[in-house]
Amino acid sequence: MYIQLLKSKIHNVRVTDANLNYVGSITIDQDLMDAAGIYPGEHVYIVDNNNGERFETYVITGQRGSGVICLNGAAARKVQVDDIVIIMAYASVSPEEALTFQPKVIFPNSVTNRLV
Repeated sequence: MYIQLLKSKIHNVRVTDANLNYVGSITIDQDLMDAAGIYPGEHVYIVDNNNGERFETYVITGQRGSGVICLNGAAARKVQVDDIVIIMAYASVSPEEALTFQPKVIFPNSVTNRLV
């Protein structure tokens, strides 16, 4: 048996763009992805602190150091530019692993979306 635990979290970043005319996904600055241990194509959950929306999508790598947080496709309708979102990824672990597992949680500057 495996259980789902929080693996990675990018806490309180600002949406910099919303692109409705894209196939789908979220584009995240590669620096933030690396710091949080999130991979290209990984399944993520997003919570919008401004409007309460909760949805899921997959990750596309954004330009390193750009601070980009761009919701693409249908997800672009769930946010507004400058909304503050939380991005989370989960992992399946055994109950034994769960006892010592520590998620990677990062707290970028919510104005610049860069690590402090």
